[in-house]
Amino acid sequence: MADESFAFHRRDPIKSSVGNVAANRRRQNAVTVGKERRESLVRAKRLCRVGISGDGDGDVSLDNEMMIDEEQSILEAQTSSAVEGLKSAVAYQGKGAMQKRVSALCDLRRLLSKSEFPPVEAALKAGAIPILVQCLSFGSQDEQLLEAAWCLTNIAAGKPEETEALLPALPLLIAHLGEKSSLSVAEQCAWALGNVAGEGEKLRSVLLSQGALLPLARMMLPNKGSTVRTSAWALSNLIKGPDPKAAAELIRIDGVLDAIVRHLKKADDELATEVAWVVVYLSALSNIATSMLVKNDVLQLLVDRLATSNSLQLLIPVLRSLGNLVAGDSHTIYAALVPGHEITDSVIKVLVKCLRSEHRVLKKEAAWVLSNIAAASVEHKRLINSSEAVPLLLRLLSTAPFDIRKEVAYVLGNLCVAPTEGDGKPNLILEHLVSLVSGGCLPGFIDLVRSADTEAARVGLQFMELEVAYVLGNLCVAPTEGDGKPNLILEHLVSLVSGGCLPGFIDLVRSADTEAARVGLQFMELVLRGMPNGEGPKLVEREDGIDAMERFQFHENEDLRNMANGLVDKYFGEAYGLDE
Repeated sequence: MADESFAFHRRDPIKSSVGNVAANRRRQNAVTVGKERRESLVRAKRLCRVGISGDGDGDVSLDNEMMIDEEQSILEAQTSSAVEGLKSAVAYQGKGAMQKRVSALCDLRRLLSKSEFPPVEAALKAGAIPILVQCLSFGSQDEQLLEAAWCLTNIAAGKPEETEALLPALPLLIAHLGEKSSLSVAEQCAWALGNVAGEGEKLRSVLLSQGALLPLARMMLPNKGSTVRTSAWALSNLIKGPDPKAAAELIRIDGVLDAIVRHLKKADDELATEVAWVVVYLSALSNIATSMLVKNDVLQLLVDRLATSNSLQLLIPVLRSLGNLVAGDSHTIYAALVPGHEITDSVIKVLVKCLRSEHRVLKKEAAWVLSNIAAASVEHKRLINSSEAVPLLLRLLSTAPFDIRKEVAYVLGNLCVAPTEGDGKPNLILEHLVSLVSGGCLPGFIDLVRSADTEAARVGLQFMELEVAYVLGNLCVAPTEGDGKPNLILEHLVSLVSGGCLPGFIDLVRSADTEAARVGLQFMELVLRGMPNGEGPKLVEREDGIDAMERFQFHENEDLRNMANGLVDKYFGEAYGLDE
């Protein structure tokens, strides 16, 4: 990864101001989502079962039969035999030599296309790579070039060491991307190179050093066609980092930015999906690319796609791209999403659409984007707080899977604090906090504190610190003169306790984290002192709060020990319960 630190971006700790750490998170997310995308939606490596259909006379008749029950050992034996047959055909120089080579290549290609796990190892052991490289030589017929590239494509879809075996073939595969090659041959070579690039950083570096970026970029420039789609997919594999250099170079290639804009605006969903993945990695890895994309209204195009498409494969990269652009440098969000402008309202609307989606990944991505917007100006926070997003977020915080709840917590936390200068404590936006707590968000944050995920626990704890350390000082207590106890704002305290938050705070008292325990004890003190009709001690006892406090009887932390023992002595001393 470009940066292994998880010190997030502008949605990071709700106690601190945001800065330029957004780029680190974008890069990390780019790598993570790349893995998720290729494993669960579109594999980084793609077997070629159906042939490339060229626009000219390079069409190939297809044999798309699937081998289901054939024993792997028989398949491997047939593959070894097919490689030997190809060697003989290449060595043959008599009449019909070309047809003989193509026929032998077709035999090998069919074997490498039939099984879910092609017999690549058998082909390599039999010496397939050198003979296939020989078949790629310039001057060969298109049909021969296409079949050879097809074989290499499926070999490259194998295991890492099998993909690496293609190293001798890379220069010729790249060379056949040029204008002198037919579209079908160029596309098949791009497919093979996309598989190689999908293997990892090492092979991406080799491809970049051998000049694969420019010809692949040029193949993406036309308006339509499977060649454009295949080249965009290969490019997204080639530039996905962690080194940002390729992304920065790609966006500067003449015509690339215009092509991205054109494809996002007019292309069908299938092509737009692959182009959107290119935008994902451009915006994740290059601030220069991010700035150029924003200036060319790509943000609006992404919003339009989100509003009009129902294709999950398209919506995921489009939403991720939107998030990356919003999480760009500190000026991007203020320049691109001005409160009151139509584009800003449109962004919120499409994010609400995604929050309502049945698809888990869309909900998570939408929350991530909102967390970045919520970390901007007070005007941005108010825009979200007054939108339909907040009720959805509150529900997700209590009902959604953990990874979504974690993202939602960042949104809600950022809505409650205003940006500050330096590293000082944030300024609270009290109306937002009161609204969210009244909406029932506190139990959700408490659940995060209980989690084994340290980042989620930190977010939950920081929100609760806002509640207790400073917020309850404003929400449940009124300021006083001198050093006396503050006056309780009773209705707020009763509302919180009635909402069921006391057990969660008592759980914090039991926590091994001293900061969490302190927050819990502070809230318990308010309950013991302030609940009407002397109900506080009974409520605390009912939730085993006495036992939770007694664990501090001999605690090494003097402050916690004194606080807990003082509360037990004062409210649960010898006279406790005598009235009953």
